[in-house]
Amino acid sequence: MLNLLYLLAAVSFIFALKMLSSPKTAVAGNLTGAVGMLVAIVATLYAGGVVDFPTVLAGLALGSLFGLLLALFTPMTAMPEMVGLLNGFGGAASALVASAELVRVHHTPEESLGMVAIIAIALSLLIGWVTFTGSMVAFLRLREWILGGRPTLFPGQHWLNLALFLASVVAAVFLVQKPEVGTPFYVLSALAAVLGVGLTIPIGGADMPVVICLLNSYSGMAACTTGFVLNNNGLIISGSLVGASGIILTNIMCKAMNRSFTNVLFGGFGATVQEVAAAGPGGPKTVRRGDAEEAAMILESARTVVIAPGYGMAVAQAQHAVKELADELAKRGVDVKYAIHPVAGRMPGHMNVLLAEAQVPYEQLWEMDKINPLFPETDVVLVIGANDVVNPAARTDPSSPIYGMPILDVDRARTVMVIKRSLNPGFAGIDNPLYYLPNTMMLFGDAKKMALELAEALRRL
Repeated sequence: MLNLLYLLAAVSFIFALKMLSSPKTAVAGNLTGAVGMLVAIVATLYAGGVVDFPTVLAGLALGSLFGLLLALFTPMTAMPEMVGLLNGFGGAASALVASAELVRVHHTPEESLGMVAIIAIALSLLIGWVTFTGSMVAFLRLREWILGGRPTLFPGQHWLNLALFLASVVAAVFLVQKPEVGTPFYVLSALAAVLGVGLTIPIGGADMPVVICLLNSYSGMAACTTGFVLNNNGLIISGSLVGASGIILTNIMCKAMNRSFTNVLFGGFGATVQEVAAAGPGGPKTVRRGDAEEAAMILESARTVVIAPGYGMAVAQAQHAVKELADELAKRGVDVKYAIHPVAGRMPGHMNVLLAEAQVPYEQLWEMDKINPLFPETDVVLVIGANDVVNPAARTDPSSPIYGMPILDVDRARTVMVIKRSLNPGFAGIDNPLYYLPNTMMLFGDAKKMALELAEALRRL
C-alpha cells in the first residue's frame, strides 16, 4: 500500500513537470505536484505508522498557515530570494534528518546502519550543508544586505575550495568507517558548511539565475540521498526529479549565456569590472535625455514597439503600469511585443511570472532567439530596468566580462528608449554603451512612475 501511494505521488510529479513546461497548463501542473507531495507526506507519516492522523492534520494545518503567510506577504520582487531560502531550507532539512537518523541509531544498540545508509548519511551531510550555506550566501547577495552583486574573489580561493572538498571527502570516509556521532560527523558538517560559502561567493552578477538553478538541484540531490537513509522511495523519487530537473535547467541557463558550467562555477563573472572600466576610453560620455511627452510622441507614431523588461521593472513593481502603457499603444494600432531574455531578472522565468501577474497575454512574450531578428525592423524598443541582457558590449567588446553572452539586440532597432534611474551599472556592475548610442533616449526615473507618465502622455495626444 505504501509503495502504491509513492507510485501515485511519483506519477503526479512527472505529470506536474510536463504541465509546468507550458504556461497554459502551468497552474494545473503546480496543483498536481502539490497533490502528489501531499499524498507522499501523508503516506510516509500516517500509512508508514510514524504519527497518528490528528498529528498529520496538525502538521498540515501549520505548514499551510506558514505557506499562506509567505504567499501573502512576499512581494513578487522577492521571489528569487524566497527560492534561494527554500533551497537552503531543503538542504538543511535533509542534513538534519540524516543527522537525526545517525543519532537515533547511535542510541539504539539493537539497531545498526547498513553500508548504503551510512554512505547516504555522509552524502546528505555534505550536500545538505553545502546547499544550506550556499543558499544563504545567494540570499544575502540577492538582497544586497552584506554581499553585493559582484563576486568575491581572493588569491588561492579555488585551491582553498578544492582543499575543503578533499578534506570533506576524507571526513566522510572516516564517518563511513566509524558510523557514530563523533569527530568525523562534526568535522564533515563543519567543512561542508564552509565549502558551501566558498563555492558560492565567487559567483555573482548575471550568473545568479544559474546559481539558483544549481542550488535547487543540490537540494534535490540532498533529499534523494536522505531517502536512501530512511529507505523512503517517495523521497528518493521526488529528490531525483528535483535534482535532475535542476541540472537540466542549469545547463539550459549556461547555454543561454554562452558559458560553460565550470566557467560559471569558477569564472568569477564581473570581478574584473573595475579593471575593465578603468582600462576603457576616458572622458565624459554624453547621453540623449528625454521626457515622457517627447517619448509619447515617438511611441504614438510607431508601428511596432518591443518592451524589454529587466529586474528594475520588478523592483519598481511596474508590471501593471507597463501593461497599461502597452494597452494604450494597442488602442492606437501599435504592434506590441515583449522581449524576454532567459536570464533577465534574478531567477529563471522571473519576467514571465511578473508579466503573467499583470495579465499580459503569453502570446506577446517572445523569446530571445525569435525576437532578435525582428529588432532591425522595430520602430521603438522600450528597455525597462534591464542592463546586462541588452548590453551590446557582449557582442562587440572582447574585453568585456560578458563578451560572447547572447543578448537582446535592442541597439539594432530604429529608436531605443531606456527607463532607468541613473547611468549606474546594473547588478553585474558593467557599464552599458547602449546608453550612449545616437538612437538611444534615456528616460531617467522610477520605472513605474515613468510608465504611468508615458501612458498618461499618450492619452493626452
